[in-house]
Amino acid sequence: VILLLLLLLLLLLQYCVKPKVEKQEVEIRQRMTVAALADAMNKDFDHVVEALLNTSVDVDSLDPGSVLEERWIKEVVTRSGMKFRWAKLSESKERPNRDAFRRPPADPSNLVPRPPVVTIMGHVDHGKTTLLDSLRKSQIVATEAGGITQHIGAFLVQLPTGEKITFLDTPGHAAFSAMRARGANATDIIILVVAADDGIMNQTVESIQHARRAKVPMIVAVNKCDKPQADPDTVKQALLAHDVVCEEFGGDIQAIHISALKGDNLLALTEATVALAEVLELKAEPSGPVEGLIIESRTDKGKGPVTTAIVQRGTLKRGCVLVAGKSWAKVRFLFDENGRTVMEAGPSSAVQVVGWKELPSAGEVLLEVESEQRAREVVDWRSYQEEQQKLEEEQSVIELKQKLHLEEYKKEREGLAHLSWRRRKSVLYQANKTKFSMRPSERTQRDHPNLPVIIKGDVDGSVEAILNVVDSYDAQQQCELEVVHFGIGDVSENDVNMADTFAGSIYGFNVGASSSVQQLASKRGVPLRLHTVIYKLIDELKEELSSKLPPLISENVIGEATVLAMFEVTVGKKKVPVAGCRVQKGQLDRRLKFRMIRGRDIIWEGSLVTLKHHKDDVNTVRTGMDCGLSIDGDIDVRTGDVIVCFEKLDSPQVTSWDPGF
Repeated sequence: VILLLLLLLLLLLQYCVKPKVEKQEVEIRQRMTVAALADAMNKDFDHVVEALLNTSVDVDSLDPGSVLEERWIKEVVTRSGMKFRWAKLSESKERPNRDAFRRPPADPSNLVPRPPVVTIMGHVDHGKTTLLDSLRKSQIVATEAGGITQHIGAFLVQLPTGEKITFLDTPGHAAFSAMRARGANATDIIILVVAADDGIMNQTVESIQHARRAKVPMIVAVNKCDKPQADPDTVKQALLAHDVVCEEFGGDIQAIHISALKGDNLLALTEATVALAEVLELKAEPSGPVEGLIIESRTDKGKGPVTTAIVQRGTLKRGCVLVAGKSWAKVRFLFDENGRTVMEAGPSSAVQVVGWKELPSAGEVLLEVESEQRAREVVDWRSYQEEQQKLEEEQSVIELKQKLHLEEYKKEREGLAHLSWRRRKSVLYQANKTKFSMRPSERTQRDHPNLPVIIKGDVDGSVEAILNVVDSYDAQQQCELEVVHFGIGDVSENDVNMADTFAGSIYGFNVGASSSVQQLASKRGVPLRLHTVIYKLIDELKEELSSKLPPLISENVIGEATVLAMFEVTVGKKKVPVAGCRVQKGQLDRRLKFRMIRGRDIIWEGSLVTLKHHKDDVNTVRTGMDCGLSIDGDIDVRTGDVIVCFEKLDSPQVTSWDPGF
């Protein structure tokens, strides 16, 4: 009997026990992104986000590249009815440092004298380019838009006495601060040009600060001394306030009075420069691998990427393999400032280098390496280092966001702690009903004025200057300004397509656009704004930002009337209440809006049904005249109420952003 019972029990168990369902296994690892987890689960991005609803994760801030914590990776897998297993860890080998570096200091016996590198600095329109123009007897000012230097120019000047000086002309305009700083860092001597009739200006002070930070000696050139209103002594006294003490006041800074336009006293300035260079004992090693600094970079139609570089050590020759930042070059051609081909360039020479695979940024250190393979290694290593640094920065931002959201989540839950879990769930659902009703990919932010822009420039320094100005934009609460792309070279069809995609504008500085590109932009309705002077470009950008803002609505009171009596008029079978009024101020215009005020309260606002003077329908009633009016709506009008006639005016709003020039 017992055996029979046991057999029956076994049979019952076989029929009652549900067959075990095999769960899908998901391979997980540390620091998975949302996209990677979705792929591992064979699901889409929205599925992962929905699995994280009702958790402390800020689902609104998630995107496919967001990194998830370990507990949330497990939570998503578990909520999806799957099981997880850890992926086998492959030991990641630490990459050896393959960067290129400057050589150690040279043996003094190998050093030879070199020409000084002199930077001309000062405020815009104080005569810097005219000074260089006089020194090298050429016409540069005529080729600069508006007579304002907008690039760093590098020129070798040979004096009648045989000495050579390499001059750098930096822009004086406010926007080009970074280019002036670069000029200061690449130089041995700074000539500070100050106009005798204008005195110390903003960029003059900034140039002094650049020189001080770079620890570079200075010579003051007081320009425009030929003008009747020139006062060089006042300029030199004003410089004392900025710790620039000239020799006349017991200091060690030479001050030369010149007229760049007429060429007066330029020999004294060059002699002072040569004398200071002799005191500094400037020397360099002409042999060994080349070291230098990139002053400017641009894309040339015929030559491709071109850089202007100052050689600081070694001799640059055709065929050299160079590295600068994350780009490299095998030198195909070298050109001097006049566009003539040169075979080599020694220390302190300024040359244009052709042969770059990609355009390096201005300000990068230029180093020669032994081979193309070595150059690729250096570039790969630098790109890898930049990626690692970017990942670290992004992770720190993500962790900070997660921490803030967790604090907000805990704070939200504290207020609901006394409720039962069912009631708490109901309250949260009601609060976030609209959020849950949409899939995450469908959520859109509230409408807000925004202006996406694409910036194109002729050289790296120009784009850098414009981006620096745009970085100072501080009116995001009015209109969001977003740079979706920037680059060097003429405006292309790709730029127009991108601007069309983002519904943005293209701003070009010293660049062109072919007729086909202009036609495409016109067809797509993409604004194409090309300029040759930077402040005009910024002015148009400000105008476009202002045009995106909603107009300011203001009220203009046209007239006021006082209700003297109330009576009723029969119209058909209806009795219509009519207010008998007298116009106290201005006039009443039936076509405009009206408001009824009782004491200090606004009782009604709307339009008039009728406006009569005696028995005639009229459109306007002037001061001192009596009228009868009936208003739109069932409103209780009383004697003593004030009827105000007003119009609403739209005035354009102007952006509060002030770029500083």
